[in-house]
Amino acid sequence: MGEYVNPAKIFGENVFNDTVMQERLPKNVYKKLKKIIEEGGELDLATADTIAHEMKEWAIEKGATHYTHWFQPLTGTTAEKHDSFITAPMPNGKVLMSFSGKELIKGEPDASSFPSGGLRATFEARGYTAWDCTSPAFVRQDAAGATLCIPTAFCSYTGEALDQKTPLLRSMEALNVQSLRLLKLFGNTTSKKVTPSVGPEQEYFLVDAEKFLQRKDLIYTGRTLFGAMPPKGQEMDDHYFGTIRQRIASFMKEVNIELWKMGVTAKTQHNEVAPAQHELASIYSEANVAVDNNQLVMQTLKRVACQHGLKCLLHEKPFAGVNGSGKHNNWSITTDDGINLLEPGKTPHENIQFLLVLSCVLKAVDVHADLLRESAADPGNDHRLGANEAPPAIISVFLGEQLEDVVEQLISTGNATKSKKEGVLETGVKTLPDLKKDATDRNRTSPFAFTGNKFEFRMVGSRDSVAAPNIVLNTIVAEAFRDACDVLEGAENFEDAVHDLIKKNLSEHQRIIFNGDGYADEWLAEAERRGLPNIKSMVYAIPALTTDTAIKLFGDFKVFTEAELVSRAEVKFENYAKTINIEAKTMIDMASKQIIPAVIKYATSLAGSINTITAAGVTAVGVQKNLLNETSALLEETQKALDELIAIENAGCEMEDGEAKAKYYYEKVTPAMEALRAPVDKLEMIVDKEMWPMPSYGDLMFEV
Repeated sequence: MGEYVNPAKIFGENVFNDTVMQERLPKNVYKKLKKIIEEGGELDLATADTIAHEMKEWAIEKGATHYTHWFQPLTGTTAEKHDSFITAPMPNGKVLMSFSGKELIKGEPDASSFPSGGLRATFEARGYTAWDCTSPAFVRQDAAGATLCIPTAFCSYTGEALDQKTPLLRSMEALNVQSLRLLKLFGNTTSKKVTPSVGPEQEYFLVDAEKFLQRKDLIYTGRTLFGAMPPKGQEMDDHYFGTIRQRIASFMKEVNIELWKMGVTAKTQHNEVAPAQHELASIYSEANVAVDNNQLVMQTLKRVACQHGLKCLLHEKPFAGVNGSGKHNNWSITTDDGINLLEPGKTPHENIQFLLVLSCVLKAVDVHADLLRESAADPGNDHRLGANEAPPAIISVFLGEQLEDVVEQLISTGNATKSKKEGVLETGVKTLPDLKKDATDRNRTSPFAFTGNKFEFRMVGSRDSVAAPNIVLNTIVAEAFRDACDVLEGAENFEDAVHDLIKKNLSEHQRIIFNGDGYADEWLAEAERRGLPNIKSMVYAIPALTTDTAIKLFGDFKVFTEAELVSRAEVKFENYAKTINIEAKTMIDMASKQIIPAVIKYATSLAGSINTITAAGVTAVGVQKNLLNETSALLEETQKALDELIAIENAGCEMEDGEAKAKYYYEKVTPAMEALRAPVDKLEMIVDKEMWPMPSYGDLMFEV
C-alpha cells in the first residue's frame, strides 16, 4: 500500500516561494523584490546579493551543492549548466559556500551550440541567461543530489531572444497593457494587472524499460517506425478511465510527490484511450509559471519512469493504429483582483464586457489562424492532426449552443435578448440526485473550444513546450483588444459604439465558429467553402511566421523582431528535416541489420522444413510452400523499398538546410518510409515470433 502522503504538508517545500521569501528576506529587500515581480524593474546589486545569499542558505538546507540557470532554448526542452557553491580554497585548504547577486542575476552559457537559425555563427559563442524572478526558484532532488534551479531567460550577445521564455514574457506584457485599456472602458480602475492563466493537460505513454531497449526506433526517435497491430487495440474503450494498474499507480504516486514538492499543482490523473496511455493535468497558474511547470512535469515523468523500470514516451504518435498524445492548453485571462475576462456569467447576452472580449478573441483566431496552427507544428503532430483522434488541421472555434445562440441573435437582429439556461438532468433513479446540466455540451473534435470560462486549444503536441501557442494567443488577442480600444476610446456614445463593434466583429468573423463534428469529411468541404486554411503539415505551417502580417503583428507588440521570426522559421525547417532524417536512417538500420536477416533466417528454416518433410515421404507441404512464397515475395518488396529509401535519403542529406530541404523530406522521404514499413509489418504477422528481432506492439502496450 505504501505510506500516506499529505499533499498540503509537502506542497512547495522545495520552492523559494513567497512564504519562504517573507520568512528569510529582510523586509525592505522583500518589498523591493515583490514590487519588481508585480510591476517590473531592475534589482540593484546589493539587493540581489542579499537575495542570493538567503536563496543559497535555503538551498543548502535542502541538500543542494550546485545551482543552475535553468532555461528553455529552441530545442523544445530545457538546458542547464551546474556550478557548485564552493569558492577557491583558502590558505588553510578549506572552501566556503558562496553565491553572489551577480551569479543569481546573470549567467553565461555557450550560445553557439544551441539552435539560433543563423542569428549566431558557430564562432560567436557568447550568450546570456537572465533571472526571471516571476517564476520561483526551486530545488530539484535526483540522482545528482539536490540542485538549486533558477528559471532564466536566454538571449544572444547581440540581444536576440534564443529561447521560449523571453517572447512569452513579452507577449504577456502586451496582453496586460491592452487588457487594462479595455477594462478601463468599462469603468474598472481597481485592476492593476492582467495575466493569461494556463492549465496544460499532459498525455503520455508508459512502456516496460527492457522492451524499450530492444527497439532501436524507440531509442532513437521516440516512436515505433515498424509494427503490426495486435489483435486488440483501443476498440473496446476499456482502458479510458479504467482502473489504474498497480505498477502504474506506484509510478504516478511518486510523480505526484516529486511535483508537489516543486510546487507543481498536479491535480488529475487517469488512463487515456489507448492501451498504456495516461494523462496528468495541472491546476491553472500564470502562463509563465505554467510553461515552466509543464517542463518539470515532462522531465519528472521521464525520470521517475526509469526508477520504476519503465520508459515514458512523450512522442505525439508512438504507435500507429491507436491514439497518439497531445497537450490541451487551457487558456484564460484574469486580473490581479480575481476577474476572469472569459467568464460569461449566467446571462451572457447581458454581459457586454464579456461579449466584446469574446468577439475580439474570435477576430484574433480568424485573422491569425495560420499562426495558431503553426504554434502547434511539430513533426510528430503531423501524424495526429486530422486523423480522427485529434482536432483537424483546420482552425475553428467551438462556442456551444448557448453562446452560438447569443451570437446569432446579435448578428441577425442586432440585439441579444436571452440566453439559453442551464437545465436539470433527471437520472430516473430515486436514490440518485438530479444533476445540474450545463447550458452547452463539449466538443472534443474542436481545436479551439470554449469550455465555460476558458478556451481549450487542443492541437498542441505532447512533447512540445506550451510557450509557443501561448505567445501567439497572448499577442493576437492583445492586437484585437488594441483595435477595439482604438475605436471605443474616441467614441462619442460608448454604449452604441461597443454594441456596433461587437456586431461587426461577430459578423466579419462568424466563419471561424463551428460547433459540429470536426472529424467529418463534410467539414473539410465546408471549411474550404468558408475560406479557412487547412494546413496539413508542419512544413507548410512554418512560413506563417515570416509573412508581412506576422512581422507587423509581433513587431508592433515587441514580441519578436523580424530577425527573430526568420531565425525561428529556419530552426523549425531544420528541425523537421533532421527529425525525418534520423527516422529514415533508423529504419534503414533496423531493416538492414535486424529485420531482413531475421526474415532470411525464418525463410531458411521454412525451406529446411519443406526439404525435411518431403524427404520423409510426406507430400502435403502446401502450407509451408505458400508461407515461403509469401515471405520471399515480401522480403523482395522490403529490399526494393529499402534500396529506394536509401537513395532518396542520401539525396536529401546533400541538400542545404532550409525550407526546400524540409519539404523534400516531407514529400519524398516520408512516403518512402511508409513504403518500407508496409511489407515489414506484413512480415511481422508471418514470421515466427521467436525469430522476430524486437518486441511487438502487443508486448509494448499490454505488458506494462
